[in-house]
Amino acid sequence: MGLESKTKNSSWPMDSKCALDITDSRPSIDPTTEELAVLTRFERFAFLQTHEMNQGRWKRLWAWCQRHIGSRWIQVVTYNLMKVYGLENVEAASVERPLMLIANHRSFFDMYAVSSVLFRRTRRPMMLFFPVRARFFYETLLGVLINFLGGWWSMYPPIFAEENPEKRVFDKFSVRRLTDLCHEGFGHIIGFHPEGTRNLSPDPYSYLRAQPGVGKIIKDAKPQVIPVFIAGLGNRALKQIIANWRGGEPVRIHFGQQLDLSEFYTKADRVRTYKEIADFVMSKVAELGEIDRAKFEKK
Repeated sequence: MGLESKTKNSSWPMDSKCALDITDSRPSIDPTTEELAVLTRFERFAFLQTHEMNQGRWKRLWAWCQRHIGSRWIQVVTYNLMKVYGLENVEAASVERPLMLIANHRSFFDMYAVSSVLFRRTRRPMMLFFPVRARFFYETLLGVLINFLGGWWSMYPPIFAEENPEKRVFDKFSVRRLTDLCHEGFGHIIGFHPEGTRNLSPDPYSYLRAQPGVGKIIKDAKPQVIPVFIAGLGNRALKQIIANWRGGEPVRIHFGQQLDLSEFYTKADRVRTYKEIADFVMSKVAELGEIDRAKFEKK
């Protein structure tokens, strides 16, 4: 693909839990040669392909596909069960500034369902980005195909170091890129799970500990932030599809009001501040969960 480095080297120490940097640097679109060098040949192929697909005309093409193709099949397999609340909060957000959706994480299909709702029930322009752990989506051919056919390349940028600490060098780029996407971009919507991985507890109102990486991104980029609570989705696609016609648990998506995070922006740039931000935004997701519990929990 012939990607040339357009960046300067910088030093970004990484948080041990979520592989996110904690120093400032100018954002850059492309990784350096040194950052790419730590990836395997297949990982470089997967990244460079996805990287190109998330820029310019390619990104606009895939956004069109998401709206007119991808969102339709998700709608078909969920429309009997889908219940959506607070969508007006997303519609009220500015399209001139990036919008970060902070959501709990219980299913492989959480952000698929959220994006389908936004595409089908709003008219706002959208460019979607869902940062993911690189394992599977960037390390296997099947993962790359799912990112293309299921996500229209939107599972980007990847974080590698959670599985392989030696690749923290590359994750310096991923954090720069993610911060840039959250700081500036017309119609940008970034889906983020502060828990970092799926919560497999049977209690839909339980949450894993929020990781400070999201707080770092929010403090540096200052995007619009809206909490989202999701419940009722399973991890087995066929079972979920059958439930849509035979009856099953409602799929509920609650969009909260945009958060005022200004009190955190004057605090020192340190991990403690990032953790406070992460805990705060996750508490707002939990508040939406309590609203859902009052509506749907079996007595």
